[in-house]
Amino acid sequence: MHGPACAEAGEPMSDLPGSGTGFRDNWRIASARDEIESVLQQVMVLLGGHDWDETSIFAVRLALEEGLSNAMRHGNSGDPHRLIQLELSGDHDGLLAVIEDEGPGYDPDSVPDPTADENLTVASGRGLALIRAFMTEVTVVEPGNRLEIRYARPAT
Repeated sequence: MHGPACAEAGEPMSDLPGSGTGFRDNWRIASARDEIESVLQQVMVLLGGHDWDETSIFAVRLALEEGLSNAMRHGNSGDPHRLIQLELSGDHDGLLAVIEDEGPGYDPDSVPDPTADENLTVASGRGLALIRAFMTEVTVVEPGNRLEIRYARPAT
């Protein structure tokens, strides 16, 4: 697992340097579980086609699933008419994913720490904590409806 590095809130991350053998794709999907699953399957095929190992693919899938699910449930309030945008770019060494919903946004500092004793039975906050645990860098861009996550593959 990778620990998080957080950019300043509201400052978008720069794009990954291109190696000439990278990938770039984007999707606009409805806020629906089957749409999210379809995109996740496409991303897994894409990463596998670039010789990513199972551990790295698992980390990215988990982070994207949590981010897209949060966009659907919290950002777009489960409204299937509201869209989620996913932009993905990367290469053999890592990737940058940007998830944006049509919601009003949120303050990530207001999300309770799910590991605090008083929050152990609270069902919210775990998704963002998982994303931060598995990704190299996580930024929530103001007003809080855009999540940028970067993953650097471990050296082999």
